[in-house]
Amino acid sequence: MFDNIQVQKVGKLLSQPKNIALVSHKNPDGDTISASLAMMHYLRQKGHSISILVPNQYPEFYNWIPGCQEFIIFDKDAALVREKVENADIIFCIDFNRLSRTGNMATDLSKSKAVKIVIDHHLEPSEEFDYYFTETDTSSTGELVYEFIEAFGDKKMINKDIAIAIYVAIMTDTGSFSYSCDHARTYQIASELIGNGVEVSLVHKLVYDTFTETRLRLLGFAISERMLVWKEFHAAVIYLDKKDLDRFNYQVGDTEGVVNYPLSIADVNLSVLLTEKDRLIRISFRSKGNFNVNRLASAHFDGGGHKNASGGTSALTIDETIGKLKEVIQHYKEELDYKISL
Repeated sequence: MFDNIQVQKVGKLLSQPKNIALVSHKNPDGDTISASLAMMHYLRQKGHSISILVPNQYPEFYNWIPGCQEFIIFDKDAALVREKVENADIIFCIDFNRLSRTGNMATDLSKSKAVKIVIDHHLEPSEEFDYYFTETDTSSTGELVYEFIEAFGDKKMINKDIAIAIYVAIMTDTGSFSYSCDHARTYQIASELIGNGVEVSLVHKLVYDTFTETRLRLLGFAISERMLVWKEFHAAVIYLDKKDLDRFNYQVGDTEGVVNYPLSIADVNLSVLLTEKDRLIRISFRSKGNFNVNRLASAHFDGGGHKNASGGTSALTIDETIGKLKEVIQHYKEELDYKISL
C-alpha cells in the first residue's frame, strides 16, 4: 500500500527517540482524534516523546477514549502548542491534506523545520509535507494508521488502547460501516481489532448513545423546521443559524451526523448542512451513489474532501448561501438524477 522507499526512510527517522507532535485538523472529528491517539500509543511504545496538538475543542463524547486527557488545544493554550511545535523533530499530520486545515495553527506549522509526515485519506494533498502515507480509497485515516503500523512490522504492538482508537476512527468515518467501506480489507482490520479487545456494542454506545437532551431536540428541530427538500434536484438542505444553535445550547459535536439524515429520503442523492459559526457558514456535503461532492465543494465553496463527503465555507449570510447553493446545484441537475441500484 505504501511506498517502500518512504517506509525505509521514515523507519530510519523513527529508529532513535524523537520529539514528535501529532496534529489534528480544525473542528476535530472521530477519525482525526482517534487516529492521533492510536499513533500516540504506538509511537510511545517505540520510545518517542509524544504531544497531541488540536486546533480547537473536540466533541466531549469522545472523552472516554484512552489518552484524550493528553490533548493540548491551541484555542486554550496557544503558547504551549507553539512550544511543542518549535521543539518537534517530527510532525505527523493526521487526517488532513494541507496545513491550512489546522486553522490558527497553520502559520506555526508552516514555519517549523521539523520533518512533516502526512497520514491521510483525502483527495489532492498539498506539497507541504516531506513524506506521504496517503490513500484515498480507504475508509478512514484510522485504517491507514493500522496499515502504517503493519508496514513497519509492528503489528504485535497493537494493544487494546490502539485497537479501540482505530476502531472508533473507522466506525465514525463510515457512519457505523454504512458508507466508504466497500473493501474487504476494512472488515478484516475491524475483525483483528475486535480480536485485540474492542467491545463493539460498548464502543458504539459510548459514541452514539450519549446525546444530551438539547442535542436530540436540536436534531428534531433541524429536520422538522430547517430542512428544505428540492425534489427537482434530488437534493436537501438543512440550515441552522446562530440563534438556532444558541436556542438549543449548542456544544461542539452536536451537529455531527445531522447532514446524513436527508439521504434516508429515497430520491435525495445530495444532502447539505449549513451552520453559522465563527462569522462564517460552515457547509457539510454528503452524497450517495456516484455524485462527487468533492468537486462541488472545491469548485464553489473553497472546500473539498472525499467523493461522497466533503466540506466548505461561505462568507455570505445563511439566506444568501442557500440562494447560491440552489443556483450552483442547477448546473448539476442531470448528474443528480439517478437511482441507487445493484
